[in-house]
Amino acid sequence: MTLETSTTPVRTEPTVAEDVLLLLFQPASGTIAGEGTLFYVLGGAVLAELSMRGAVGVEDAGLLGTVVHTIGETAPEDALLSATWSYLEPKPRGVQTVLAAMGPHLRGPVLDRLVERGDLQRERGRVLGILPTEKLTEGDTGRRAELVAELRAVLVDGVEPTPRIAAAGALVAASGALPWFERELPWNSAVASRAKALQQGEWGAAAAAAAVARTMVAIVVNSTIAATVIATR
Repeated sequence: MTLETSTTPVRTEPTVAEDVLLLLFQPASGTIAGEGTLFYVLGGAVLAELSMRGAVGVEDAGLLGTVVHTIGETAPEDALLSATWSYLEPKPRGVQTVLAAMGPHLRGPVLDRLVERGDLQRERGRVLGILPTEKLTEGDTGRRAELVAELRAVLVDGVEPTPRIAAAGALVAASGALPWFERELPWNSAVASRAKALQQGEWGAAAAAAAVARTMVAIVVNSTIAATVIATR
């Protein structure tokens, strides 16, 4: 499956998937936290974005569990979103099925966008002239610091989140990566409690306008936590 490449113009507004990947990037080490379950997290971010835009919905399919279906007849213009929408368009599918099918294709295109925006910088090379290498560093846009500050306000200060930062924070928490943020976000019982509330869809009054997204993220979080447990055994 082909998604957007680095030659495609960057959209004006970053997607939730971009926010999540940028938050997971660790400047001190140049690595991305939670790589083991990253495809679940990015796939979940795309589903959350689609639900916020009113492009997909969820329904109870009885024995089949909760399924995701498209809304409307036109795919979103954004290639990251339209690929998942088009996958769902023929018939409703289970969340796990969508994450497994679409998630593995997202890391590269999302990372390309962050580099194009200048949020991250990438240096590619080769070891011994053969093995490809990639070094990531933080760019000079300051957007990661802004996202961390927003997340810190929610998790540390108890500020009511916007639906976007709530979704991003819930997915980052579900990846198990929050303890990696020790220098930026203290890891204690209060932070853990607020992070769990985000994962369960408790987003405050702002969530009223994003009920489907809240439900979607809660479902995705359960799938991601299950995958994380399996990956760490």
